[in-house]
Amino acid sequence: MPWVLTPDNISAFTRPQIEFPESQFDFDTVPMGDDDLVAIGADLEPSTLINAYSHGLFPMPMSGKKIGWWCPVTRGIIPIDGLHVSRSLQKHLKRFTIRVDTCFAQVMKACGDPSRPHGWINLEFIRAYSYLHAMGWAHSVEVFHDDQLVGGVYGVRVGKLFAGESMFHTHTDASKTALVALVALLDAAGITLFDVQWTTPHLTSLGAVDIPREDYLALLAQAQNRD
Repeated sequence: MPWVLTPDNISAFTRPQIEFPESQFDFDTVPMGDDDLVAIGADLEPSTLINAYSHGLFPMPMSGKKIGWWCPVTRGIIPIDGLHVSRSLQKHLKRFTIRVDTCFAQVMKACGDPSRPHGWINLEFIRAYSYLHAMGWAHSVEVFHDDQLVGGVYGVRVGKLFAGESMFHTHTDASKTALVALVALLDAAGITLFDVQWTTPHLTSLGAVDIPREDYLALLAQAQNRD
């Protein structure tokens, strides 16, 4: 694999983050029922987003330009020490070049390609998360082949949580390669909780597991240094 962990490519996950005022929305008081969708409304301001992630919620657009806030009853995570890299994937990693935070918006746009199944990422979300990226809260790991972007993953870091949002590939094993690189970066940066929202067969093959909501929130509290 033509890259190594260095202070330069780890720095994005460890450098101090820009502070901003507390959100006007108190996600700590959102009631958790039996559905994955737990709230509707609010906005995508940086303080709102970070406040939501720090309390276990993440947004997705709904009909009528409303924003839904989700906290799955069964949550998908990838244990930092539990990533599964098959022998065939290990061989394919050497075909790619990895970069960090060099084309964040481009990764988001590729993840939100309308031709993809469940391509929910719209312009409003791209703008909001690009702002988070500029502030040092959102990051991308990009996979290149012959100087062409062929895969990537992006997400949000809050404390020792990294909330993976979406990934894409246009080349076989490119998204898996992005995930392998991301987990290595998270481990080096001291991240303890890697949230992937919902598991899929693709993620499960890489080591993702399902845990109950209450277990996730307990791990999140530890990652946020909350009792």
